[in-house]
Amino acid sequence: MSWCCFSERKKTQEEIGVWHGWRITAALQQCTASVGTELFKWVKHFSNAPLLIGKSEIIQVDGFSSAKNIRLFSYNELISATGNFHPSNRIGQGGFGTVYKGILRNGTPIAAKVLSAESRQGINEFLSEIDAITNVRHPNLVELLGCCVEETNRILVYEFVENRSLDRALLGIASKSAELSWGVRCAICLGTAEGLAYLHEEIKPHIVHRDIKASNILLDRRFAPKIGDFGLAKLFPDNITHISTRVAGTTGYLAPEYAVRGQLTRKADVYSFGVLVLEIISAKRNTKSSWSGKEKYLLEWTWQLYEEERLTELVDPNLKEYSEEEALRYIKVALFCTQATASRRPSMPQVVQMLSRPIKLNEEELTPPGLLQSSSRKGTKSDSGTKDTSVATTSPYTSVPVTITEMDPR
Repeated sequence: MSWCCFSERKKTQEEIGVWHGWRITAALQQCTASVGTELFKWVKHFSNAPLLIGKSEIIQVDGFSSAKNIRLFSYNELISATGNFHPSNRIGQGGFGTVYKGILRNGTPIAAKVLSAESRQGINEFLSEIDAITNVRHPNLVELLGCCVEETNRILVYEFVENRSLDRALLGIASKSAELSWGVRCAICLGTAEGLAYLHEEIKPHIVHRDIKASNILLDRRFAPKIGDFGLAKLFPDNITHISTRVAGTTGYLAPEYAVRGQLTRKADVYSFGVLVLEIISAKRNTKSSWSGKEKYLLEWTWQLYEEERLTELVDPNLKEYSEEEALRYIKVALFCTQATASRRPSMPQVVQMLSRPIKLNEEELTPPGLLQSSSRKGTKSDSGTKDTSVATTSPYTSVPVTITEMDPR
C-alpha cells in the first residue's frame, strides 16, 4: 500500500515538471522571436554601416563587395600594441591621420595609421581604400596587414618598415644622407620606379598614388624602398582618360595639370617621381632656395644647369664616389618625367627601362619642365579679381613619344 502511494505522488511530480518545462520553452521561443524581430529592425535601420562578421570578413551593404582577405584588429588590441597610442610611439603625421609604431602580442612590429576624425574620409572612402589595396603585393610597396573598424575608429595596420622614411634619412634634421651611397640611391630610385610601374600597369584597375614624395617612401633594414600611404590612392579605370577630382597631394611634387586643373592621370605620378629623383641625387628639397644668389625651385635650378651643361653641380657633395655617366642619365630621366606637357612624359615602365640599363636618351625631344608660378608677383589680379596661378611653360608642344637607344656595353 505504501508502495502504491509513493508511485502515485511520483507521477504527479513528473506531470508538473513537464507542464512547467513546456511553459518555459514556449516563453523562450516567444522571447527569441521578439529579439530576432528587433535585431532585424536594428540591422535594417543601420544598413549603411559595415557589419563585422567573425575575424576575417567585412560586408558593406552600400554597394561594396565583401573583403574577406584582410585581418580585422580590435581597437583594444591596437591600444595594447601601441601603448594606448602613446606620443613616444608616434612615427609619422600625414594629411589623413597619425602613424604609431606598435608591437603585437606575438612580437610582430606594426605601423598603425589612425585616421583623423577631422579628415573628409568617410566610411565608404575607407572601405574603398581597403578594397583597393587588399591584394596589392609587391616588394616595393608597404604591405597592408589589416584594419580596425569599431564605432568611429578607423585604423589601417601596415607592416613596420625599419628605417622609416626617405625624407627623414635624406632630408631631415637628423639626416643620414652621407650613409646613402650612390649605389643605394640608385637602388631607391629604381625600386620606387618599379613599385609605381606595378601600380600603374599590373594592377587592374590601375592605381594612381597622387602623393609620391620623400616622406611616403619608406626604407627597410637594407634601405630598399617601399611606397607607402595609399590613403590618397584612387582606382583608375582603363576607359577613363583622366579623372577630375579633389586635388590631394604635396606642393612641390604636384604636376601642373593636376594642381591647376585637377586633371589626374598616371603621368601626374611620373612628374612627382621626377622631382623625387632630383631630391635623392641632390639631397635637397624641391622648395624655393637660394641658388647662386637667386630664389629658385630645385627643378627650376636643375633645368638651368642642364641648359648651361653643368648638371654635375646638382649631385650631393657628400657623395664621395659616384658614376658621373649614371648621375647625368638619372638627372635627365628626371627632366623627361617633369616636362610641362603630360603626354610627353614617359610611362613608368619606360622609366624603369631608362634607369636600369645604360641607354642614350634622345634629348632633342626634351622640353622644359612644368613649374607652378603666380603671375601676380606685383599684386596683379585676373579678370575675375582673384590671383592667377599658372603654369610656367613655353609654347604648347605636340605629343611626341619618348625614344631611347640602348648603348653597346663597353
